[in-house]
Amino acid sequence: MFEAYTVLRDVKMSRYTTLRLGGSADWMAFPGSAEDIAGLFREARDNRMPVTVIGHGSNLLVLDGGIRGLVIRIGKELSRIQVEGRRIRAQAGAMLGAVAAAAADAGLSGLEFASGIPGTVGGGVVMNAGAYGGEMSGVVREVSGVMPDGQIRTFSAEEMDFGYRHSAVPELGLTVTEAVFELQEGAPEAIRAAMAELNARRAEKQPLDQPSAGSTFKRPEGFFAAALIDQCGLKGYTVGGARVSAKHAGFLINTGDSAGDYLELVRSVQRIVEERTGVHLEPEIRILGEA
Repeated sequence: MFEAYTVLRDVKMSRYTTLRLGGSADWMAFPGSAEDIAGLFREARDNRMPVTVIGHGSNLLVLDGGIRGLVIRIGKELSRIQVEGRRIRAQAGAMLGAVAAAAADAGLSGLEFASGIPGTVGGGVVMNAGAYGGEMSGVVREVSGVMPDGQIRTFSAEEMDFGYRHSAVPELGLTVTEAVFELQEGAPEAIRAAMAELNARRAEKQPLDQPSAGSTFKRPEGFFAAALIDQCGLKGYTVGGARVSAKHAGFLINTGDSAGDYLELVRSVQRIVEERTGVHLEPEIRILGEA
């Protein structure tokens, strides 16, 4: 099974998430093309095996029981970046920071906001990632990928139905393999200066030296999740090896080895904030696997 592809067995997911948590995946594949992904889907279907697709793992909580079936990791094997005039064509495994750097080198502005987001192009498209007033929806023009039946298709930005931390990708069942960005011409020095300023602000306010999954909760309408958590006195609140960051209340950090602790912290913060403010916090992180 899977002889034609680069596939490993019993892979610890803690090696593939920025939280450094998670039990083992039964199988993990590292495809190098859209055709590889289609073939992996076919083999998994023939073997009645569930499939989970991940990127850099920067927005994932994998539970301690691990993930059954096949995990397809879209990473460095699918990370080519090409500049085509004012457009950049980037494969889904390319890091957003690398695409932003390529844009700056080419004198293209519009991706400065993404330079410090620790995720891939694919993950960024799936959740319409954004920061500092910018979002993927503002710069993505086309998205290509593999459908569940193995077809390779291309969708326009309009068909992606982008919204706040939302795209049509999950509903379509699409596995993103490539995105095309359309940017504006600018001076490379000014673009790099803007990127440096945003990254300095990020380092000042966020616990980048601690394992986390970034912002844990979506922004509730009319509120800011971090402000609500802080208002409830939860900075530093701890469950086992999981803790609300004292630096930024929107970040829940991992200091141990239990995904169960982390999930309990997420649920406790949700419960306390809702009890005290009436606002329900919806997780921005993706929770996978078995407890």
